[in-house]
Amino acid sequence: MSIYLPPSLINFEPKHIVLSTWIDHLPFAYDIVAALKPNVITELGTEKGLSFFGFCQSVKEHNLDSVCYAIDGWEGDIHIGKYDISVYENVASHAREHYRGFTYLLKMYFNDALKHFEDESIDLLHIDGLHTYDAVKEDFENWYPKVEPGGIILFHDIMAKREDFGVWQFWEEIENNYDTFKFHHGYGLGVLRKPGAPEKTDHPLFKLLFESTPEQQNQLRALYVHAAEHLEAKRKLKRLTKKSK
Repeated sequence: MSIYLPPSLINFEPKHIVLSTWIDHLPFAYDIVAALKPNVITELGTEKGLSFFGFCQSVKEHNLDSVCYAIDGWEGDIHIGKYDISVYENVASHAREHYRGFTYLLKMYFNDALKHFEDESIDLLHIDGLHTYDAVKEDFENWYPKVEPGGIILFHDIMAKREDFGVWQFWEEIENNYDTFKFHHGYGLGVLRKPGAPEKTDHPLFKLLFESTPEQQNQLRALYVHAAEHLEAKRKLKRLTKKSK
């Protein structure tokens, strides 16, 4: 097994921070983009843009030739509540300022966006829309053909068992049918590799995710818990430094 040193532990300083349970997975978002070198990244459910801009920042800082699509109605839903147009405007403003030229915001429903993507055209798909069982199942089944063989699909909140959240239930149904890995912290993040094109994920990170021992996988989970705590400690230090001036 190759030694893996996450880029996020070396030089990652998030440029976009908003209140979100996704914050604990920002280091992994940064690192998986660096490892996969995707041509096309597509996110279903962007809201305030925390995860999306984590992907975009990695694209920019690793000089990748990637195109990033954020798909959202930017209206809110039954779980996060309704919000006004300012949420979309803030995301659009940040995209223009920092990632102009390779980011595209598609303000529409997920099903309406399907026609804009050819089959097997997406390298990295992040599913984070409505969290009911039926909704996440529909998103997966509709968008799975759009992911190329060897591509990666991320599911957020696979450990969130509250209200009518059903991502955890759908994840339990499919995780043994594919190469998968799950993080337990930050309400859980599922990582799924679509079969085919093994050379696409011939990188130490993917070896650890999908081909390592249970002990090595637990070490990887602990590493990314540490990475999230490290980022939070740096943010606290920065806030304290500003207050002391």
